[in-house]
Amino acid sequence: MTSLIFGGGSGIGAELARTLAASGQAVRIVGRNAERLAAVAAETGASWSICDVTEPDAIARAVDEAGPSLSGLAYCVGSIRLKPLAKLGAAEIVDDFRLNALGAALALQACAPKLKAARGAAVLFSTVAVAQGFASHAAISMAKGAVEGLTRAAAAELAPHVRVNCIAPSLTRTPLAAGLTSSPMAESIAQLHPLQRLGEPEDAARLAAFLLSKDSGWITGQVIGVDGGRSTLRTKG
Repeated sequence: MTSLIFGGGSGIGAELARTLAASGQAVRIVGRNAERLAAVAAETGASWSICDVTEPDAIARAVDEAGPSLSGLAYCVGSIRLKPLAKLGAAEIVDDFRLNALGAALALQACAPKLKAARGAAVLFSTVAVAQGFASHAAISMAKGAVEGLTRAAAAELAPHVRVNCIAPSLTRTPLAAGLTSSPMAESIAQLHPLQRLGEPEDAARLAAFLLSKDSGWITGQVIGVDGGRSTLRTKG
């Protein structure tokens, strides 16, 4: 059986590919950057293909190319558009929705028959900003909020054959977030977390690997924070 990872060329998706491959699982990674995909594939032994998740036909093709059997799906695609609501254009809001929410829905839709046959699992990704409500996060919070709704609806619809869960990280040191994690304010952001550090790709990847495994066989429909405690804890008055 194979796990299919959208966004497997870098960040959390690449770390998930490494984690699964290290446990002996077959992995297929897809994304837009051939050079990054090839590098992760060379390291992990994963197969790979190009896919632009803003194109529905490309998603269907990537799922078809993954082969007849899938035990897992991870949609690790995301964006970080930090912009006040007053300055957001309609096209920007739609672009974030297509990339984060519509892409996740279409990937899950395309994978569902194969996942049902294998009694497999899917993992989607949200953000701590959905639960917390951060300024300048309107576009991404809207899109990832839709992902959380999709998680619960799909988990109900695909039960008992397929489990669907969601991970909601806080700021994590990935290429996507490099503009924030390498900035002078990175340490100040880290101190806002009870555990006083930023996330690392392996923090979320290890949970994703668990949620894709049979060890999490009684967990579905959940949105789980991997956020250093930021979504629920306040250590200072």
